Amino acid sequence: MEKKIMILDSTLREGEQTPGVSFSVEQKLEIAQKLDEIGVDIIESGNPVVSGDVKEAMIKISKLGLEAEIMGHARASIPDIREAVDCGVDSVGIFLGATDTRLKQQLRISRERALELAYETVKYAKDHGLKVRFTAEDGTRADPDFLKELFKSALEAGADRLSIADTVGIMTPGRIRALYEDLGKSLDAVFETHCHNDLGMAVANSLAAVEGGARIIDVTVNGLGERAGIASLQEVAAALKVHYGIDTVKLSALKPLSMLVERYSGIFLPPHAPLVGDNAFSHKAGVHTAAVIINPSIYEGFPPELIARTRELVVDKYAGKSVIRARLERLGVRLSEEQISRILESIKSRPAVTRYRDADLLELAERVSGMRLKPVIPEAIEALISVKCESNVYTSSVARRIGAIKGVLRVYEVSGDYDIEVELIAGSMAELNECLESIREVKGIIGTNTKFVLKRFDGASAMNESANRSALEREVEKEEDRKA
Repeated sequence: MEKKIMILDSTLREGEQTPGVSFSVEQKLEIAQKLDEIGVDIIESGNPVVSGDVKEAMIKISKLGLEAEIMGHARASIPDIREAVDCGVDSVGIFLGATDTRLKQQLRISRERALELAYETVKYAKDHGLKVRFTAEDGTRADPDFLKELFKSALEAGADRLSIADTVGIMTPGRIRALYEDLGKSLDAVFETHCHNDLGMAVANSLAAVEGGARIIDVTVNGLGERAGIASLQEVAAALKVHYGIDTVKLSALKPLSMLVERYSGIFLPPHAPLVGDNAFSHKAGVHTAAVIINPSIYEGFPPELIARTRELVVDKYAGKSVIRARLERLGVRLSEEQISRILESIKSRPAVTRYRDADLLELAERVSGMRLKPVIPEAIEALISVKCESNVYTSSVARRIGAIKGVLRVYEVSGDYDIEVELIAGSMAELNECLESIREVKGIIGTNTKFVLKRFDGASAMNESANRSALEREVEKEEDRKA
C-alpha cells in the first residue's frame, strides 16, 4: 500500500454514544489534545444539536489550534450543518440513510428526495467553507446501484470524501473489500470506512476496506461506541504497522491514552484486551515461558516494545524452573538448581496462589538459600493499600478501575481479609491523599487500609543469614491450620 492511510478518531462523538458515557467539556479538551499529540489526522468533535455542552466543547476544541482536522457531525439537514459552521470546525460529516427501510420508515422520504438532500446539504456546507465527508448510513446493506447514485450526487455537490458505515456491524472482510473495490471502479473519490463491532469484526473489516481502496479508517479509543462499539484505535494502528508496515499514530502513547479514556468514560477493558490489557503480553504456561526466554518471537507475533509495553513471565502452579530462574536473576538473585527446584516444589504445593509477585519470589529465595535481602529506603512516598470490596461486585473490574488512577503502580487481586492490594507512589502527601480519595471513590469499595513503605527489598546480598519466614508462607499455613 503506497498511499497514506489516515485515522479519524470519533471518541468524542461515537465514543460518547456508549451507554453510560458522558465526557465533561474539560475532559473532551484533554482527550482532543492527546489525540492530536499522537498524530490522529481527523478528530470528530461531536454533533452540536445534541446538547449545549457538546456545542461548547466543539467550539473550544476548534480554538485549540490543533494540527488535526476538526470535524463536526450532522444529519443531512441545513439547520444541523449551520450549527456545525457556528462551531468553527474545519469540516463536517454529513450522514444520510441509504437503505429503503431507513428512507421509507425512519426518514419517510423517497430515493429521489434522498438524492436531492445529499446534493443540497453538501453544497450548503461547501458554500460555507467546510470540507465535507458524506456518509451513507447503513451503506453496507444498501442497494449497490442506489449507493453509487447517492455518492455521485454528493460528489457533484463537492464532497471531499465518501464514507460507508457498516452501521449494524454485519459485514465480513471479504464482502467489504469487494464493496470498496467495486465502488472504486465507478467513482473517483477518497473513501472512508466506519465499521461497527457487533460480530467482533470491526478491526478486520476496517483493514479489509483499506485493502479494497479505503484511505481513512474511523476508530475510537478502546473501541467505544453504540452497542458493541466500533474499531479500536489501538488495534487498528498496531495492525496497520504489523501487517502492512504503515505508520499512523504514535504507538508508544496508546496505553496511556487508553487508560485516560478508561478513567473518564468509566468503561474499563478486561485484562485480556489486545495490546493495552494487563495480560496482553503475559506468558504463563511453562512451555510458553521457557520458549519466550529463549526467543520471544516463538510466542509473540510482535514485540511489546512496539507499543512501549513489556512482557511479563507469570509464576504460579504452571511455572517451570526456567521462568523462576529468569525472574530471580532479573532481581539480582542467582540460586543453584537444587534451590530453584525447592522453590518450584513450594509453588506447586500451593495451587490456590494464582500469581507470585517479585516480593513473593524473593521471600521464597530467602527461605531456601539463607540469603538476606538488602533494604532500600524509598526516596518518594510509597504505600500499600489493602482494599475491601462489596461481596456482589466483580473484583477484577474494581482492580481495573484502580489501575487507571494516577500514582498507582500495581494492583493485585489477593486472598484473605482484603480483596485487592495496591502499590502506589506519590511525590507529596497531597498527591498521596488525592490518589487515596480516587481509590475510595471507586464504586464497589467498602473499606481500605493504608500502610506506608519504610523499606523495600530490591536485590539480594551475599550474607548467609537466616531469613524471616515469608508473609505468603504464613498466610498459607494459617489457611491450612484453619482447614485442619
